[in-house]
Amino acid sequence: MSKLTQEVSATEKKYSIPEKLKSYINKETLVVRSPGRINLIGEHTDYNEGFVLPAAIDKAAWVAITPRKDNIIHLFSVDLGEEYETTTSALIPSLKHAWYDYILGVTDQFKKTGFTINGFDAALTADIPIGAGLSSSAAIECAVAFALNEWLQAGLTKLEMVKIAQKAENEYVGLQCGIMDMFASMFGKQNHVIKLDCRSLEYQYEPLNLDGYKVILFDTNVKHTLASSQYNVRRQQCETGVSLVQQHISGINSLRDVDISMLNKYVQPQNKEVYQRCRFVVEEIERLQEACIDLEKNDIEAFGLKMYETHMGLSNLYEVSCSELDFLVDYVKNNPAVAGARMMGGGFGGCTINLVKNEAVDELTYQLKAAYAKAMRKELKVYVAQIGSGTARIN
Repeated sequence: MSKLTQEVSATEKKYSIPEKLKSYINKETLVVRSPGRINLIGEHTDYNEGFVLPAAIDKAAWVAITPRKDNIIHLFSVDLGEEYETTTSALIPSLKHAWYDYILGVTDQFKKTGFTINGFDAALTADIPIGAGLSSSAAIECAVAFALNEWLQAGLTKLEMVKIAQKAENEYVGLQCGIMDMFASMFGKQNHVIKLDCRSLEYQYEPLNLDGYKVILFDTNVKHTLASSQYNVRRQQCETGVSLVQQHISGINSLRDVDISMLNKYVQPQNKEVYQRCRFVVEEIERLQEACIDLEKNDIEAFGLKMYETHMGLSNLYEVSCSELDFLVDYVKNNPAVAGARMMGGGFGGCTINLVKNEAVDELTYQLKAAYAKAMRKELKVYVAQIGSGTARIN
């Protein structure tokens, strides 16, 4: 057992291996659990070198990796009942963002880093809702990175594994995501959020004391596939805004360095759409800083108001919401039992995140399910998010 495993094992003992994974395990198998994540505030700021405020949750991906003597990679999706086979010398993306791409993408990055990898069997299961914006892909990638690091005794740090997982998503899967999802999955700490500076990667844990509120996720049941959506377009638009400012002001590297006056002067006259995208990000970076002060003061109501402001920006300026997400936020925004709500994740579907008073959860859920079914002709799924700990080897 590596030093890294020893460091986290004490906090992970409560997790047991899922029953449906046990038939894929023998004495040589490594089992790693890696959680999904929520993000309380700070959306689309990570790839703009801003701040984010994520936390790992109690829903996770589990990967069981068993070494082979040959160069065959045999993968099993326990939940889908599917298999996929290739070899260590034929790691080619499917271009359709299949479940096995996330495993093979990390394997490919380990090879590119210089590690020699023989074949292996890997079984995957997860209880993270797919397409809900809870970063199931990052959880899989971090689980595989952690397992390969243990198996190969590679000696990588958590941050190095996070970067490998991100590169796998960027280069193999084809989504130009930021680092937040992988970082939150790997570094999560029970009952804490992570204030992460996405430029320096400096971070600090902040205790999360919700004082009588629960984190409730309302799942639109609209499945978003970010790699085939407007996500990469938004990133390009942000880069365009930065380049327009750079033509006039030196020392500008990202939207982290830009303020509203710069956008008004140099971007708005050139491209209104790019201006709107950049304005949201610049305002969101500032909003997160203020929201952290609210948490330090234990002012959940003030924090919640900023969540509503974030949603308005995501819907009207960044334009990554959808009618289902807007309906869910509009429904709760005047309810005194809901401190704050917003869409969460890349957008175009997935969940809203809500801070709901404990005593109001059941009634709100009952009413909203009925209203959503009537208005949107879809079933509303509901999850309670408990703040959990990060990626770790279990066996």
